[in-house]
Amino acid sequence: MKIVVTGGAGFLGSRLISKLLEQGFGEGRAVTSIVSLDRVACPVADARVSSVAGSIDDAADVAEALSQGPDVIYHLAAVLSGQSEAEFDTGLHINVDATRLILEECRKLSTPPRFIFTSSLAVFGGEMPEVVPETMATMPQSSYGCGKAIGELLVSEYSRKGFVDGITCRLPTISVRPGKPNSAASSFVSGILREPLNGEASECPVPLDTRLWISSPDLAIQNLVLAGGIDGAALGLNRVLNLPGITVTPAEMLDSLERLGGSDARARVALTSEQRIIDIVCSWPGAFDVSRPLALGFAADSDFDGVLKQYIAELAPADATA
Repeated sequence: MKIVVTGGAGFLGSRLISKLLEQGFGEGRAVTSIVSLDRVACPVADARVSSVAGSIDDAADVAEALSQGPDVIYHLAAVLSGQSEAEFDTGLHINVDATRLILEECRKLSTPPRFIFTSSLAVFGGEMPEVVPETMATMPQSSYGCGKAIGELLVSEYSRKGFVDGITCRLPTISVRPGKPNSAASSFVSGILREPLNGEASECPVPLDTRLWISSPDLAIQNLVLAGGIDGAALGLNRVLNLPGITVTPAEMLDSLERLGGSDARARVALTSEQRIIDIVCSWPGAFDVSRPLALGFAADSDFDGVLKQYIAELAPADATA
């Protein structure tokens, strides 16, 4: 099978590519080639991986990436929440205009590809129940959420017309991300764990009782692979999935940090208040009804200690206890 991954050089994209190369989509559906479309080359060293170093808003770059007629496209690339809010035009251009450009290039293909669009819980906002049902109407309270909601509608419409075989996967907030802070308003969700474990100070800019919907990187990748290979008939008319996560507060995350990283690590986190971040993150749901995705085979982490152990194991594999 031939795959295209936008944002393939990034944290999530490169991990997805590695997992796809390792396991494919099951018996008889091995991956023969993957094209990464990103601003820099994909770091995964494998003869089956090639890179188009370009931009998703460049028609020539997109056409080149799709030139081999992919079976599956993962559209991960986006302008994140913090930057989208600060740079309104840039956010809508990349998150909406470029998404439609890619869908238009798919429309030209002889066979409609499976199209996995990664959306976000940021499409929700306003008054919400404790547990958000699948039928909840979107009401984004951020430019990022607005762009993602528009993208969801585009994917659904291009699927209805038969131009793509689309699935929207609304991702939980992914934690713990390695590396440096990014432009996401939720960057602190990794930062209050990653930095202290690396001996650095960090800040928690939201109230400690803020409910967050979290997934570990491993489970997020596992679920994205499943979305790429799942039988579309099992999904029915509704091709939008709230991917499973767990509900956790910053207070619970910091308790986990102290249990697994020690009191010194916990002491490196300062409690602050940043209204810009609060306005965005606290408008997001803290829990979802994911009975349908779970029945379809998608999975969630069991607890936050397990999520943090996953990151600690990557930091020092020889010392990992789980």
